[in-house]
Amino acid sequence: MEIVKLQEEVDEWIKNVGVRYFNELTNMAMLTEEVGEVARIIARRYGEQSEKESDKTKDLGEELADVFNYALQIATKYDLDVKQIVLDKLAKNAAKCPVEKAKGVATKYDQL
Repeated sequence: MEIVKLQEEVDEWIKNVGVRYFNELTNMAMLTEEVGEVARIIARRYGEQSEKESDKTKDLGEELADVFNYALQIATKYDLDVKQIVLDKLAKNAAKCPVEKAKGVATKYDQL
């Protein structure tokens, strides 16, 4: 499925099922909360923190889907073409970090 179709699905869901598009602060708070849930799973399940029993039922894919969902909602609300902005960002990153200098290097792009 194309990303634009996902944006259309998000928009359709909000119009038919959801309450409304939330304001900027609410969207950012909700997105941040979901990113925190992804971080918690990764830190506890795959990182050095111990995983609590209550965390073991959390699904990384489901939480990551929530992150994408809120990001798509923000993009859709502000009429951003997700496919295009991602491609533009990849091109910008490629210009800042040419393969011949950046591949396999953890150095920040402005220090290559």
